[in-house]
Amino acid sequence: MKGIFRLLAILCLLTIISCSSNKNEQPKETTTPPPDTTHTTIETPYDQYTVVDVSPMDMTYFPADYPKLKMAKAITSPPLARIVYSRPHLQNRKLFQEVLKYGEPWRLGANESTELELFQHATVQGKRVNAGRYILYCIPQQDNWTIVFNSNIDSWGLHQDSTKDVMRFTIPALPTANHVEYFTMLFEGKGTEAELLMAWDGIEARLPFRF
Repeated sequence: MKGIFRLLAILCLLTIISCSSNKNEQPKETTTPPPDTTHTTIETPYDQYTVVDVSPMDMTYFPADYPKLKMAKAITSPPLARIVYSRPHLQNRKLFQEVLKYGEPWRLGANESTELELFQHATVQGKRVNAGRYILYCIPQQDNWTIVFNSNIDSWGLHQDSTKDVMRFTIPALPTANHVEYFTMLFEGKGTEAELLMAWDGIEARLPFRF
């Protein structure tokens, strides 16, 4: 019996020592792993991806479809001219009552200034136009349009700086049977001669080029 009591006393003593040791033990420190810098999340407003301009930008070459011809190796010479412009549309509006006004400058498109790039010197209405980049704008009248070549490139087209005008050309503005919803510019021609066709609603104007 004495042996049993002695064994129980030893077990109690070990239990007391163990509890005391656990109370004095400090909690282990936890470490936060360093941030993962191999993957970066960019916070971009969702609208930046979804907004679509109502006046899409377009580009037209002379010769027509020049990039396709180049890739198909159907042409090896450089292009002669290129137009970059944005295309407003009528949206049930009347062109010369709700969009444009006679006698007031118009940027021949929307958004950025419409740009003409000539890759070679050209002749327009008997005047030499040097190769280079120009912006275009128009002063429309009822039966003619004045097309202005201007040197203020890379600009917004709403307000033109007339002090940088290079040349002006007046061409007929003719009514057509077509209804063109989106303002359209394109080159029509072959060889070294072309006309820059400008059409919107039921109006068409053409500016001839010779290279």
